[in-house]
Amino acid sequence: MFHVEARKGKENARNERMKPLIAMVVAALLIATAAAQTRRPKQPDVRYVPTPQSVVDAMLEMARVTSADVVYDLGSGDGRIPITAAEKYGARGVGIEIEPRLVSEASENAVKAHVADRVRFLNQDLFETDLGPATVVTLFLLPRLNQQLMPTLKRLRPGTRVVSHQFDMGADWPPEASQDVSGLIIYLWTIR
Repeated sequence: MFHVEARKGKENARNERMKPLIAMVVAALLIATAAAQTRRPKQPDVRYVPTPQSVVDAMLEMARVTSADVVYDLGSGDGRIPITAAEKYGARGVGIEIEPRLVSEASENAVKAHVADRVRFLNQDLFETDLGPATVVTLFLLPRLNQQLMPTLKRLRPGTRVVSHQFDMGADWPPEASQDVSGLIIYLWTIR
């Protein structure tokens, strides 16, 4: 009986010593949860500027898009590139856009164009998106963002085509082709 009471006393003392530690862990978890819930969404790295339709058409033509392709548009805005790829070539398209308002607008545009069964838009950060299914990647970003994406793009499967509107990838990765479209330049790379 004495041993049982002595053991209970030691457990109670240990539990009393642990209470502050447990309280600190619980407080830290609550603070982390509250911070995650109130964290502002990431702001776009670039301001949305629509790609002219003539450039969209030239980009898709330069990439030789077919109905077998999956076209990923990074920073898809109103969705015109994936929608055009689906309408004109029968391709599947995925738009990656960080602004929820533009994701909604693009989704509505796909419905209006009758291609919502082949095109979808994801509200995601393009740096955190799995590009593995892509056979064509289109972008209209700033040079520093293109260069940040280079390692990801170079890991895509061989044969994947990358087309950029206006900005190249810098001296370390020269394009294999470029084209002037009414004063706007587009660039092409094929993953080897």
